[in-house]
Amino acid sequence: MRRKLLMLFLLGGTALFAHTRVFVGFGFGGWGPVYAPAPVVTYAPPPPAYYEPAPVYAAPYGGAVWIPGYYYPVGPRWVWRGGYWGRRPFVGAVWVGPRYYGGRYFGGYWRR
Repeated sequence: MRRKLLMLFLLGGTALFAHTRVFVGFGFGGWGPVYAPAPVVTYAPPPPAYYEPAPVYAAPYGGAVWIPGYYYPVGPRWVWRGGYWGRRPFVGAVWVGPRYYGGRYFGGYWRR
């Protein structure tokens, strides 16, 4: 009996905090991309722990590009993102790595 009450309490307690989430988004075609302002970070990222060269083995798929590791802000701290293979979004795309400049963090992006 006690076990059944405990299980009922635990299951009921988890359902107490569950609720339906509804998200609505609107798109306006033709207006161009919307850019969020660069987040303000109060201190610069630490230097990379080690130099991470591209792997010596072949790319895992055709057209793959090695993107070296970098730090990015998460709340009040910096988190390391290890290097990875990425696919160019369009022919001739060049990866521009993220950077920290003037107290702001600018994320990496692909350019022509």
